[in-house]
Amino acid sequence: MRWLQQPLAFLRYRRTPVPHSCSMATSASSGQSITPATTRIGWIGTGVMGRSMCAHLIRAGFSLTVFNRTLSKAQPLLDLGAHLASSPSSLASQSDVVFSIVGFPSDVRSVLLDPSSGALSGLRPGGVLVDMTTSDPSLAVEISVAAASKGCSSVDAPVSGGDKGAREGTLAIFAGGDSATIRRLEPLFSLLGKVNHMGGPGKGQYAKLANQITIASTMVGLVEGMIYAHKAGLDVGVWLSAISTGAAGSKSLDLYGQRIMKRDFEPGFYVNHFVKDLGICLKECEKMGIALPGLALAQQLYLSLKAHGDEKLGTQALVLVLERLNKVSLENVSKA
Repeated sequence: MRWLQQPLAFLRYRRTPVPHSCSMATSASSGQSITPATTRIGWIGTGVMGRSMCAHLIRAGFSLTVFNRTLSKAQPLLDLGAHLASSPSSLASQSDVVFSIVGFPSDVRSVLLDPSSGALSGLRPGGVLVDMTTSDPSLAVEISVAAASKGCSSVDAPVSGGDKGAREGTLAIFAGGDSATIRRLEPLFSLLGKVNHMGGPGKGQYAKLANQITIASTMVGLVEGMIYAHKAGLDVGVWLSAISTGAAGSKSLDLYGQRIMKRDFEPGFYVNHFVKDLGICLKECEKMGIALPGLALAQQLYLSLKAHGDEKLGTQALVLVLERLNKVSLENVSKA
């Protein structure tokens, strides 16, 4: 369980736990208003997305306890005043609402459901788990059932908007779970972006997977268009600007067009995680008995990127696959 392996340095820097306040223990699920004075927050996963999201809550005045297996990724939040926990269970024992945004469904299972060290094992009755990882819908349902058995509740709330949306607090949040719980969490969600209630447990995950299917095909279209424009002798930068206000304009073009031109492949969202997401989509398609050939093609192209060792790049690095297929490069164009 790689999320639960703690290096000695991590434990050595552990901060003093936040004192427990009985008046705060059930604010999220009892109907009491969620405010910095009444609600303690736990946050598991302080990577590219989580770090910015967590910082919004701290700056709004909420008391935050964080857990991350790599101390350096949590340090900026500790500098802002967050407290450090040694395990998800310890974190949850000091929290009323526990957010998680980690890498893979196996990580979600470990940090939330592990019987000895998972967050649910330390969460008091009335507490709420909010998983913002893109994960299996069936796992979201399992978490909901497990939480209910302990007198707690859970919401699956994956997000879209990338690193920019996380930094600016403009994420699209797809929430699955009890509508009353989601409404009570609105003061927290509003600091991160716009929450959209998609239905019961697991429906937030289904909505995010449909979002990923749309993004995958859009990204393929964007990089194919750029390759075609280049081969046709167009100025690709001028072309991107021209189409941005027409029917071909999209959020993906706005976020990634210029990054591709600048050869900026820093991850707003990792290729490795996108491959994971598209794999979950295909598995769900098989369960539903539906064929989505565009999704399958996009997944194969991203797998090619991963096979070349580029899994730690951002999803906009898909252009590298099309460049290899066509023996062209936009690199010189971007430097012109």
